[in-house]
Amino acid sequence: MKRLLIYSSVLFILLSAGRWAIAQKQPNILIILSDDAGYADFGFQGSNEFLTPNLDRLAQQGLVFEQAYVTAAVCGPSRAGMLTGRYQQRFGYEENNVPGYMDNNACLSDDDMGLPLDQKTIGNYMKDLGYATGYFGKWHMGNANRFHPTHRGFDVFHGFRGGARSYYDYNSENPNYRHEDWLEHGYGQYAESEKYLTHELADQTIAFIEANKSRAFFAFLSFNAVHTPMEPEDALLDAFSHLSGKRQKLAAMTLSMDRACGKVLDKLKELGLDDNTIVIYTNDNGGPSDTNASLNKPLSGTKANHLEGGIRVPFIIKWPGVVTPNSKYKQPISTLDILPTCVEAAGGESNSIVNLDGVNLKPFLMEEDKNRPHQTLYWKKENRAAIRHGDWKLLRFPDRPAELYKISDDEAEVNNRAMEQPEKVKELYKMLFEWECTLTRPKWMLKREYEKKAMERMDAYRQ
Repeated sequence: MKRLLIYSSVLFILLSAGRWAIAQKQPNILIILSDDAGYADFGFQGSNEFLTPNLDRLAQQGLVFEQAYVTAAVCGPSRAGMLTGRYQQRFGYEENNVPGYMDNNACLSDDDMGLPLDQKTIGNYMKDLGYATGYFGKWHMGNANRFHPTHRGFDVFHGFRGGARSYYDYNSENPNYRHEDWLEHGYGQYAESEKYLTHELADQTIAFIEANKSRAFFAFLSFNAVHTPMEPEDALLDAFSHLSGKRQKLAAMTLSMDRACGKVLDKLKELGLDDNTIVIYTNDNGGPSDTNASLNKPLSGTKANHLEGGIRVPFIIKWPGVVTPNSKYKQPISTLDILPTCVEAAGGESNSIVNLDGVNLKPFLMEEDKNRPHQTLYWKKENRAAIRHGDWKLLRFPDRPAELYKISDDEAEVNNRAMEQPEKVKELYKMLFEWECTLTRPKWMLKREYEKKAMERMDAYRQ
């Protein structure tokens, strides 16, 4: 009997050690998301004006995607697609949940607009796979309590619920009256920080990594940098004396963000975690050339439109043992792919997730699959839309004829070929319409549009 107990104890220890070893094979995952950054405003993207040494180093250590797309040209819908791995139009998240919009059905307030509760987030999936999950920074997936990150798969939250806020602490000299802009730690614990917000978010991410260094973690660092307001660290402005106005401020804000990224990446190395950590850096939509003077060259367009400058973004992945350092990937990918790629890397099965639009990128990055990850990609906002099928891209407008470009030859979209390729226009129009037939109606609309439709219904009733 005693011998049996000894054998049982040894077997238990061996099995436990085996489970521990398997758990340790799960890579840590760090996602870094910037906000409203310009496509060309990074050293690794060719900028000679801005300084981004830490992200440039990450690019040298990893792989840069030359054609990475978001699912929307504005913040909220783009983030909804990224967090769910699904086109956000499938669940009605087509517009930004910001003041000026209202619920399409029940006339609810701004706070009642958010990521539908029946949609699982990447946080949910990673938590189900045994990861410690943390979200740091801009949420913008709903202000109401039910939409809170800690209710959407994240163990830890430090950030703000809204879409933009000051980089400095709110006080009597810098007042704020919107609760969604307050800095929140956990759930309902509001306290401003004296630190510049970009550094505060990085420091909180570092604290989470240190607290979970002995287990697999998933950290989502969602900067509000470099979104307006234009509030740089004054000490950094002198480094960009060759620039002026918004452009100078943007350069300083970008450098602050790069330094914050560097702090987090250096901590991974200090803790001996960098060789077992996947790091993804990208941006939420094209840079706005007006509000913060972002530069998207050589792409046409800007934030809020479907030209390449509105929907193509910088994208780096460092994945030790999978991607070749200092390499590039030329085929189109989507931020939809982040979720299934992370799930597969963690040991899950993304193919078992119903109605997923993203794909696992690993076989493409390892050249096990030489096809394109996506033959077709779609964008839609109200009655404006776009489709990219192969190298051809169609843009549909409500007030003028469609435009057609061959992106492989014309990424700046200066040669509209719609007149010379009417059959291609017809083909892509049909494909776009068929995709739209699979979508649900938007959950909210502009208040002025709602009021207009209400008046039309009233007029019809009177008649």
